[in-house]
Amino acid sequence: MNDKRYDDMNLLYRYEPESEQDLCRLLAMNLRKRRLERGLSREALSMMSGVPTPTIAKFETKYTISLQSFVAIALALGYDDQIKALLSKPIYNTMEELVIINNNKNRKRGRNEFK
Repeated sequence: MNDKRYDDMNLLYRYEPESEQDLCRLLAMNLRKRRLERGLSREALSMMSGVPTPTIAKFETKYTISLQSFVAIALALGYDDQIKALLSKPIYNTMEELVIINNNKNRKRGRNEFK
């Protein structure tokens, strides 16, 4: 018996990670939205953040920027807490992963293991 309802349910459980380019594009679009919501030109944001105007323009159009410049812009727009929270908590999908995370909390060095 081939029930279409069950075929459609598989779509709910498929996870396709977004590409790096997709995430960079999303960050650039969000930054542009936040800038425009405040009525700021690229030049004004440049003066506030210390990031050159062409760098801001390049990020908004080609989605490339250094981490330091991105953080400077985010701070200038008031996103200190969100930047601090990024990667601040471990993520896990299974209890086994959580156990591994807890066992490795105080590690100073990694191992050459890839699972």
